[in-house]
Amino acid sequence: MNRYLTIQRLNGQEYILNKQNGFIVSSFKISAPSPRIASEYVEGLDGYIDMGADYAERRIESTLHFLALDEIDYILKRNEIFSIFASKEQFYVIDSREPGKRWLVRAEGYSPDLVGSRTGTVNINFISASTYAESTGTSLDPKTFALGIWQIGQGLILDETLYTHTTNTFRIYNPSAVDIDPRNLPLVITFRGASTNLQIKNLTTLDFYKYTGSTGTNDKLELSGIRSLKNGVSVFKNTNRKLIKLKSGWNDFEIIGSSSFSITFDFRFYYL
Repeated sequence: MNRYLTIQRLNGQEYILNKQNGFIVSSFKISAPSPRIASEYVEGLDGYIDMGADYAERRIESTLHFLALDEIDYILKRNEIFSIFASKEQFYVIDSREPGKRWLVRAEGYSPDLVGSRTGTVNINFISASTYAESTGTSLDPKTFALGIWQIGQGLILDETLYTHTTNTFRIYNPSAVDIDPRNLPLVITFRGASTNLQIKNLTTLDFYKYTGSTGTNDKLELSGIRSLKNGVSVFKNTNRKLIKLKSGWNDFEIIGSSSFSITFDFRFYYL
């Protein structure tokens, strides 16, 4: 199998490190989640009091080999690697064995070595501030493997209507290993249609959002992260200042205040 890595910059620029481009990926190892334990020690008490835990950052170790025509070409390939990974901002890395997942990372320091006269080797370690990989596609992308952005093992349900609804009660499935909280993970809920005192209720999490104004047939109300926008203008002051979260698994919803509408849920999925 011709393994390769895809590097995606935040501006959309993409690099493919594969054999056709003179690169061979021999290793891409992801560390297991590491609990970060909060503890308290009490004098006279053996051990410690466990105050709970969360997960620390994740580390990825990779090894690349690059082929050159001669020593001069080796220098050019080495400089190409410098250019690809020289980024002051985070970027995404995708392992071809898991095309449906991407990691937001930074590259730690590295030093390419010349092996023989024409082969270079470089060990690059990545660090991800997040514990989780995110899906390459979003909930609104077609769930077909032909796109090359999904894979086996993502917990997908192949129903194209699952994240767009027009009825007052419906279900949303979050296949992530973690709950989606719009305060720290992207979630965009878009409501289109006529409404008065609109209410969006997640009956599973008991989250309740209310917009005390009204919308017309052609209006768009968007809950983007912590923001509430009507046709692109903030209406946060006209809401109950609550957010909608998505629990891992199934979420039951109810819409009150409208009888003719469409609502979509746009988010990525997150995996350990």
